[in-house]
Amino acid sequence: MPEIEFLQIFQGIATMAAAEPVIAIARVVLIALGIAFVYLGVKGTLEPLIMIPMGFGMASVNAGVLYLSATTTGTLFIDPIASDPAQLMDALQINFLQPIYTFSFSNGLIAVLIFFGIGVLSDIGYMLISPMRCMIIAICAELGTIATFPIAVAMGLPFNEAAAIAMVGSADAPMVLYTSLLLARDLFVPITIVAYLYLSLAYAGYPYLVRLMIPKKLRGIKMEQKNIPNISKGEKITFAVITSTLLSFLFPVAAPLFMGFFLGIIIRESGVKPFIEFIGGPVLYGATFFLGLLLGVLFEASTILDPKVILLLILGITALLLSGIGGIIGGYIVYWMSGRSFNPVIGIAGVSCLPTTAKVAQKEARAANKFAIILPWAMGASVSGVISSAIIAGIYVTLLR
Repeated sequence: MPEIEFLQIFQGIATMAAAEPVIAIARVVLIALGIAFVYLGVKGTLEPLIMIPMGFGMASVNAGVLYLSATTTGTLFIDPIASDPAQLMDALQINFLQPIYTFSFSNGLIAVLIFFGIGVLSDIGYMLISPMRCMIIAICAELGTIATFPIAVAMGLPFNEAAAIAMVGSADAPMVLYTSLLLARDLFVPITIVAYLYLSLAYAGYPYLVRLMIPKKLRGIKMEQKNIPNISKGEKITFAVITSTLLSFLFPVAAPLFMGFFLGIIIRESGVKPFIEFIGGPVLYGATFFLGLLLGVLFEASTILDPKVILLLILGITALLLSGIGGIIGGYIVYWMSGRSFNPVIGIAGVSCLPTTAKVAQKEARAANKFAIILPWAMGASVSGVISSAIIAGIYVTLLR
């Protein structure tokens, strides 16, 4: 009977023992971090829909390292480097998540699927109540996506990578994924993970930013509920068709995002219940689940050891902070334009992740005045933020790709 060594059986331990100390420590840290993400997701501190699969994937991939040959180590999850047909065929037969990665993740399809779902959940009628106000707020809330770009360039990033990390300021992680795949493929994993991690943390921090910049008296302004125009389904569908066509014409590189979002809106307004339930349920939540899982299994120790990751962490939080400040400034601009009858807290909802920032705005207004209802206007600002962020992404990719 052949002699069997302990480390031959338990290769995860063997690869840990044979690795360089920095890699071994990084693996342990990422395993612990992944478990922490799962815990915080279950607890509700971080967004559970993305953090539970992402954390579990991080822990699993950094634990499950084995010898692929006598001299190389790796995992059986994904080979993101495989690109030519022969490599790809081998990877599809060996790595169990490779088909999902290859056919829906690496080409940005998964981001478009999430945009389908976001569109189905979005009511653009709130935006059409007062489109000019909503777009003013949304444009101001792009401060992070615009101002972070020159900051990143000044800190040494090339233009394409600077634009990709600046898009974190849009607070729209699928859009960040799509943009980084086109502009900075080598960094799309850490950039997208930074986006999702900071979005979960920013939503806990944005209420403090609102309280810091807006006094309680203004936070409690009640919005006039009377005379709100009734936007018909025909008007919403017409707006979605015309806007999607126009934006796709102007920014073809972002056309898949425009198509996904506005087609979702059209399906919602058409009232085709099977489509609404399918796209708003299995498509959206399935895509979100696999996005989190794939991001987790792509986040190996070698990824976190890239010196640029620290820089990305700094720039990501800068982008989100600037966007929050810009959105509140937009809220103040509309407040003054409206004769001081508009609640400036709505400005934070211009940072576009639906519906979280709108909920933050409503919660803060309600805390200041239990009779303040601003959610419809906040949802309108958030929908406008999705559109303005996609436009910024289209400009960046068109100029820098």
